Amino acid sequence: MVLAALAALALTRAAAAGPEGGRRAPQWSSDATARLAALALLETLNAELLSHDSATLTLDRWCDAHRLASPAVVVADRDRSARREASPEMRQVLRVGASEPVRHRRVKLKCGPHVLSEADNWYVPSRLTPEMNRRLDTTDVSFGRAVQALHFQRRTLSARLLWSPLPAGWEMKGAAAFDTASKTLQIPHAVLEHRAVLTLADGTPFSAVVETYTSEVLAFPQPRVPDR
Repeated sequence: MVLAALAALALTRAAAAGPEGGRRAPQWSSDATARLAALALLETLNAELLSHDSATLTLDRWCDAHRLASPAVVVADRDRSARREASPEMRQVLRVGASEPVRHRRVKLKCGPHVLSEADNWYVPSRLTPEMNRRLDTTDVSFGRAVQALHFQRRTLSARLLWSPLPAGWEMKGAAAFDTASKTLQIPHAVLEHRAVLTLADGTPFSAVVETYTSEVLAFPQPRVPDR
């Protein structure tokens, strides 16, 4: 029920525009080594997100480790025109009645010029402090930073790769599976999706999120493999 509610309310932006700010991301080759490296990195990011409660702070560390920007601080670019009412199913997820206010936010989480994630968030303002609500209403602060003092916990409902760098049947076809007319790796806009519920220390839910991670999480030079 919870997962179905989030799936129904998610905004699909798989065809969204590429990197902002006019800065071209480094291109990766399309050979087997590069594809395996891309898969390993996506799985690493996925594991980091699953093992920490704040996606914002996890992206801070990812940005810093891969030198995506200096300073390596993730900021939110809020879409103030986005408005999505909470459905009855979403209210059930958040354990609120029909008359309880539920707010919606849509943001892009950026590190320098790179949009790393696009997130939809439904939250219950009565379960936050007045100062948290003020910041969320009047600024573009990321949700995770705004509510960090709650020491919240994150319960992941689903985490899935939206793209696999390895072609189907690669393990049986060998080198032939990697023959391609393109010399550069074609990475789609959306590469990873997480759906989660944030809860207070007593288990009370106060936020439900759908996060789509973009190709910009790999916007750094292809890792070099040491010579044997």
